[in-house]
Amino acid sequence: MPIVLTVGSLHYDIMVDADHLPRKDETAIGSRWFPKFGGKGGNQAVSAAKAGVESRMVGAVGNDDFASFLRANLTKGGVEDRFIATVPDVGSGMSVAIQDADGDYAATIVSGANLHISATALTDDAVWNGVSVLILQNEVPEVINLAAATEARRRGVKTLLNAAPWRPLGKELRHFIDVLVVNAVEAEMMGTQPVCCLPSAAEAAKRLADQFETVIVTAGSIGLAAWGADDERLQIPAEKVQVVSSHGAGDAFIGTLAAQLANGRDLELACRAASAAAARHVAGQ
Repeated sequence: MPIVLTVGSLHYDIMVDADHLPRKDETAIGSRWFPKFGGKGGNQAVSAAKAGVESRMVGAVGNDDFASFLRANLTKGGVEDRFIATVPDVGSGMSVAIQDADGDYAATIVSGANLHISATALTDDAVWNGVSVLILQNEVPEVINLAAATEARRRGVKTLLNAAPWRPLGKELRHFIDVLVVNAVEAEMMGTQPVCCLPSAAEAAKRLADQFETVIVTAGSIGLAAWGADDERLQIPAEKVQVVSSHGAGDAFIGTLAAQLANGRDLELACRAASAAAARHVAGQ
């Protein structure tokens, strides 16, 4: 079975339900709160496992109760966690997310132990044994992403970067990215025109393809556009579903996409499967 390796973040998410998202200086009244396993890295690793591949993760947690919760949920989600380090005297990563009645949300993260992942651990042969695809995101320091991507290239492993949350990407890291996935806002922050429809998403993907071999621009309920090797072009409308929550839909997309690529699927099939997985997630399935 193919193996997908995720190097990235783990967060103990505190979710708050409210009628609406508060504005600046507003105190909104919530209806309930509950803990949720999170972090883009953790969510994407679990999503990859759910999509039918072996899933392995490199990350870090603190020596606290949050860490026990995070490890238990990784294992429950089918992710190999033996390369998750425990960092003493540092809290595990966490976030607070507020979700409104329409399923939209806003969040604040505190990175904690995610900032202390060891680059040295990424040179361990055991980490890479059997790996076909590497998943990265921007919730860990770029030096860690660069170390992982450099090692992946040396070993012939395809690297997929979900450039979220957005931050400027160093020239050296760009060189090692095989597949870039950004949403509409992130694409615009990387220098494209605003994305308002599938054709504009396709134009954004085309522009970014000057810097990356394969680019996928996701546009939520609109769908996605991709520009691949040999000028392969895709526009895939989103499935229409009843929204339960959009929280984590992007991570469901990334994990499934990586699993599909690890299984040898071409870009179109991989994108269609990932889009369907994101739609199911939004619908609460």
